[in-house]
Amino acid sequence: MSLYFVRHQHAAETCPAKNPEMGRMLLQHLSKANARKFGIELHGEAVLDGQHTLVLILEADQKEYVEQFMAPFAQAGSVEILPASLCEAVVERAGC
Repeated sequence: MSLYFVRHQHAAETCPAKNPEMGRMLLQHLSKANARKFGIELHGEAVLDGQHTLVLILEADQKEYVEQFMAPFAQAGSVEILPASLCEAVVERAGC
């Protein structure tokens, strides 16, 4: 499996957390059990306070799985999917 860093940003005016129903739906979508249905192992998620930015660290066999998983967020704003590595792997290969 490959490691990915994912960043989603949206405008303050379209913040999904403002709508309780949408917020509950997105929390369900971000659950580890739901991520596994997409072939994804979700390692962590956080929202950067006041920046309307969600960041995720996850693993998947294919980038397309990540794109499919992030589709609901792409409807509300931008989604950036970046390949990543664990620090241990970077040290083993002697560089970023």
